[in-house]
Amino acid sequence: MTEKLRLELPLLLPEVEDTADGCVARLVANLSAREGVRDAHIVAAEGDAPAKLCVHYDPDFLSLPRIRELAQSEGAKITERFGHLRWNVDGLSNQRRARTIAERLLRAPGIVEADASASGVVRLDFDREAISESDIRQLLGEMGLGVRAEPGRAPSSPAAADVADAHAGHDHGDEKGHERHDHGAGKEGEGHDHAHGGMIFGANTEIIFAIMCGASAAAGFAVEKLSDGPAWIPMACYILAYGLGGYFTLREAIDNLRMKRFEIDTLMLVAAAGAAALGAWAEGALLLFLFSMGHSLEHYAMGRAKRAIEALAELAPQTALVRRDGQTREIAVEELAVGDIAIVKPNERMPADGFVVVGTSSVNQAPVTGESMPVDKRPVDDPAGTAAQPDKVAAAHRIFAGTINGAGAIEVQVTRLSKDTTLAKVVQMVGEAEAQKSPTQRFTDRFERIFVPSVLVLVVLLLFAWVVIDEPFRDSFYRAMAVLVAASPCALAIATPSAVLSGIARAARGGVLVKGGGPLENLGTLRAIAFDKTGTLTEGRPQITDVIPADGATEADLLRIAIAVESLSDHPLAAAVASGGRARLGEVAIPAATDLRSITGRGVQAMVEGEAVHIGSPKLFGEVDGAPLPEGLRDAGVKLEETGRTTMIVRRGERYLGVIGLMDTPRGAAVATLARLRKLGITRMIMISGDNQRVADAIARQVGLDEAWGDLMPEDKVEAIKKLKAQDKVAMVGDGVNDAPAMANATVGIAMGAAGSDVALETADVALMADDLAHLPFAVGLSRQTSRIIRQNLYMSLGVVAVLLPATILGLGIGPAVLAHEGSTLVVVFNALRLLAFKDRDHV
Repeated sequence: MTEKLRLELPLLLPEVEDTADGCVARLVANLSAREGVRDAHIVAAEGDAPAKLCVHYDPDFLSLPRIRELAQSEGAKITERFGHLRWNVDGLSNQRRARTIAERLLRAPGIVEADASASGVVRLDFDREAISESDIRQLLGEMGLGVRAEPGRAPSSPAAADVADAHAGHDHGDEKGHERHDHGAGKEGEGHDHAHGGMIFGANTEIIFAIMCGASAAAGFAVEKLSDGPAWIPMACYILAYGLGGYFTLREAIDNLRMKRFEIDTLMLVAAAGAAALGAWAEGALLLFLFSMGHSLEHYAMGRAKRAIEALAELAPQTALVRRDGQTREIAVEELAVGDIAIVKPNERMPADGFVVVGTSSVNQAPVTGESMPVDKRPVDDPAGTAAQPDKVAAAHRIFAGTINGAGAIEVQVTRLSKDTTLAKVVQMVGEAEAQKSPTQRFTDRFERIFVPSVLVLVVLLLFAWVVIDEPFRDSFYRAMAVLVAASPCALAIATPSAVLSGIARAARGGVLVKGGGPLENLGTLRAIAFDKTGTLTEGRPQITDVIPADGATEADLLRIAIAVESLSDHPLAAAVASGGRARLGEVAIPAATDLRSITGRGVQAMVEGEAVHIGSPKLFGEVDGAPLPEGLRDAGVKLEETGRTTMIVRRGERYLGVIGLMDTPRGAAVATLARLRKLGITRMIMISGDNQRVADAIARQVGLDEAWGDLMPEDKVEAIKKLKAQDKVAMVGDGVNDAPAMANATVGIAMGAAGSDVALETADVALMADDLAHLPFAVGLSRQTSRIIRQNLYMSLGVVAVLLPATILGLGIGPAVLAHEGSTLVVVFNALRLLAFKDRDHV
């Protein structure tokens, strides 16, 4: 005999936010190994419910309290032992170096997982029993990386560094929420340099070295060709150019060789050394100048895209004016507490998430949601009740940190700490997205690992060409060096990450959160989108349109019972019946209902005055016991459904009271949005709905959709998405809460109105911060443009190699090869930066 126990994962591993985290796998493995435990697995989050650990156990071996105790004990042990860090670092600004750093970290004892991004983000899972945070900081320092300190918390001693560590990353300890990263610390001139802390030119060291290298090479060439000066002068200029141009390249090559890896940096140094050996100092200096210049411009491109992301963190003000104990004072936003009243003057930025309690104003929410027009805000009617349910604050009252107040002074009650605001979560998630590689980037990484050694083999073979053909060794050596330059995939290494980072940065600026290169690329190539109906294509605010009493019942009888039951539910249809019904009845007394029970996908059941009441679709009454549905009432429901109404039939005991018709109107932007999506190349759009097929068809006709699938239970929506995905890539657009399982099974899950929903932010691959369907074409258009630029970059980088490789074998010199090769790198970099200026021309 086997029994099951489900425990909420956040209670066992409080600091783990993702079921893909290694600590989750450790917890499952440790419990599965226990005697008496038959199986342990994770049940994915659904709706507002978090992910759960499901344990199948034998009650003859283990009691229920013992299983609970074991799970909690194992979770505590893992939390105590394994830590997570996510640090922003200086000195990591190209993808090749990021890859090398990640592999070096993984070789360190105690580091379980490591990932590094060219945008300067390092993520680590580590075993505290084998390595400490200060050891990791020291290890990064040895690699030339500096962990950025938070503003005002720069550690001045090793002890202070350990304290800062606790705030710099989340570590499965007691520092939850101190994962705030200093997105401003990397500005120009503040020590952000390419692994060269303390270099004389700071952040600009590499590009200045590259310019000086070019100047030295040009001076040497001019003296050599245009004057009769001493021979040592051009030689000295070339040697200086070699030193300046090769300094940073040599450092990275040494790092790579320590890892027993041959990267592009190594190939360039070998080619430059070969040119010098042949006496072609000018060509070698030109090679190092263009390579170092391309390298520094690559850093510039990644840095610019990164700064566009970091600018998000600077949207929130540093201080807030609050009223406490009858006094008004200015405090740091980090000191704001839930329940504080913040006073926001006209044209100031909002210091925290909350709701308006005093005053009216229009608020520019574009920094967070991307909405082009200010949104009117007014005070809530019941501050105490609203504070008790902060996640259900209506848009007319809700305030987001970082948004801009209009002409009216308002007072805002704080509902979230500064570290938990929507803006803070977006900044954190965008930062995490930077480190996630896209499918194309993973392909190019694999390609480089095969291609670079293959180039070295080819070069070695060409060195011996003089054995086969009648030419001096010098010519064979020169040809081999030219091939080495031509075949080095410099542009390929930057082709994808520069475009992905620029695309993510531009999306974030437009109120769209894209969680990594994978969703960005997939959204740019898919041709099918499935839409949930309620709240996505429709307003999600249904209203009572028809009340048809059954024979022997009155409208008041029908509405009184319906209101009593539906008042206990938080479903949008239930809220519409409760509010609309009260408006129709006026002051009529409503009986109390109890024991509400949901019958998933069909309706609800409750007790009213000692009798069972059922409310739901016609299908409900074919499945529950009791009197069958009268033919007249069934026909009335069918007629309502044919006009697009959602029907709710009410039965009290054995007596039918009637049918209520509700209508959810399509969003005003739905028709135009779908038309724009078609222009962008989305050829198939399907609406999936739990409503009956007639209602689904009626709404589909109104918005201009050809396909509508109705009568779908939540699990049917999942199967529908799987069916569509088997045919082609498909995106699922919904609210990110009720649709979470279907979105998780789509190629790309897109949540609307995510700014007001933590669950939507967590579950979606792409989150439209505003509850505005018109932002979807912007997201798709940007993804399409990103995919195009990635393809262009790949064609450019591979095409140049494909042309230069045979050309150099047939005699093209090092100089022209260098110009073409490094020129392609610059084209790729600036092509990617175009994404930062992307505009949705049809929707400004």
